[in-house]
Amino acid sequence: MNLILQLTEFIVYAILIVLITKNFLIKVLRKLASALDLESKAVGDISGVATSMPEVISVFFTSLQGMFATSIFNILSSNTINFIQYIISICQNKNQKVLKNDALKSDIVMVIITILIPTSIIIFNIEINIGFVPIFIMLFILFYIINTNTHKLYLSHAKTKELKEFEEEKKWVKGKKDVIVKNIIYLIIIGIALFVIGELLGNVVRRLSVKFNIPQSVIGIALGFITSLPELITFIESQKNSKNSNNEVAGVVEATNNLLTSNIINLFVVLTIGIIVTALI
Repeated sequence: MNLILQLTEFIVYAILIVLITKNFLIKVLRKLASALDLESKAVGDISGVATSMPEVISVFFTSLQGMFATSIFNILSSNTINFIQYIISICQNKNQKVLKNDALKSDIVMVIITILIPTSIIIFNIEINIGFVPIFIMLFILFYIINTNTHKLYLSHAKTKELKEFEEEKKWVKGKKDVIVKNIIYLIIIGIALFVIGELLGNVVRRLSVKFNIPQSVIGIALGFITSLPELITFIESQKNSKNSNNEVAGVVEATNNLLTSNIINLFVVLTIGIIVTALI
């Protein structure tokens, strides 16, 4: 197989993962969040999990192919681009003033840390092994606790009448079991589709590296660019929807938690998966 064909397959499979995540996975999870009557922070957390699925799929299958080195560059690229896209979306919607809240400042500091850690790993050529798994798990729990507590402490006053009304509007599907069951079935189907395409992507990545000697760093950075596209969409949509409901705080809270959740999952969870898969094979 020639290089052009392999590169085409690489791009097609990566974009398919992004499109399935954007057009199906995110929408299904948002409907589930509405059905369960979740608040803006929780919706942002769920969106963060959903938008991290392309990284989960790509790292899992590239690690299966013995290409774990691509994972570090993939995560660094994804987390950095996520942050840049977040800042762009905030500026585009003119929500900079909302970021003065201490809870959101804390979130952004943690986001920056999720960029500095993989940067340090690459610069200092730190060997990633199974010993990092408990460290990453503990850091994930720590970040989650800090995020939860700061939002309880500093955003309680943000529960204005408008914010409450905004979240009341999401109760229209509450108690409809058929909505929940239907979307869970959709999630299973989407998961199977992502698994199949992810395996194909992993095979292509291995061929690009082994047969055509493309550095794993280059492949990882390219994957990071592609797999970060869903975040940009959710950052913009969350703020746009909230602005239409006359509540900027809810949109920024959702977007910020989307960013933080996505980045800490990318760094601590996705890399842990890659480390375990690599150790097992």
